[in-house]
Amino acid sequence: MATRAQFENNNEIGVFSKLTNSYCLVATGGSTNFYSVFESVLDDVIPIVHTSINGTRIVGSLTAGNRNGLLVPFYTTDQELQHLRNSLPDEVAIQRVEERFSALGNVIACNDYVALVHPDLDKETEEIIADVLQVEVFKQTIADNVLVGSYCALSNHGGIVHPNTSVQDQDELSSLLQVPLVAGTVNRGSDVIGAGLVVNDWCAFAGLDTTSTELSVIESIFRLHDAQPSAIVNDMRDSLIDSLN
Repeated sequence: MATRAQFENNNEIGVFSKLTNSYCLVATGGSTNFYSVFESVLDDVIPIVHTSINGTRIVGSLTAGNRNGLLVPFYTTDQELQHLRNSLPDEVAIQRVEERFSALGNVIACNDYVALVHPDLDKETEEIIADVLQVEVFKQTIADNVLVGSYCALSNHGGIVHPNTSVQDQDELSSLLQVPLVAGTVNRGSDVIGAGLVVNDWCAFAGLDTTSTELSVIESIFRLHDAQPSAIVNDMRDSLIDSLN
């Protein structure tokens, strides 16, 4: 299901949160309302971690992650890193990244299998992404925008990309990602999808201005109607246990 939320009167909730299949990061200092929206859906399913990155609250813009790992910028403090390590599941690898594009969430878009990245990302960063997140990495643009993380939202079931993405580009991206894509908007016509929407395999949170039409597109492309978190998480745990044995 898709739920609307707001962070301190701001609809760009993807800037202040990061959602994956194995954890959710939320910025510290938000209202009880903001946290309760996430807790109502995620509580008892995956950990919701209240954190900052270098003392700032834009945790969604600064981090990139999936069920396998979490990448944080090099200026993340030791205390914040330790807090994340203590709070996240043991199987989630956490790595600081030395990269001049330090807003990792804006330059990396990923699900559990594939990452699209800014065309000018360092080769070393690419290798870290592949290694820590256990994904295939492709340098891409979305509707000629290099900030791939800002202009799309992905899960293992589907993705929404910038409304100006051509059909040809959608097809190319879709074949790289191996999931269906649709060009769309959030927050009543905003093309900055990654800022207005966070999604995993069974739920999505969009900015409060997101229209019911936009929500129905989100629920449809991400197949949220029939998604059961317990089944998905159990499957993931089983596959993790298999891979550890």
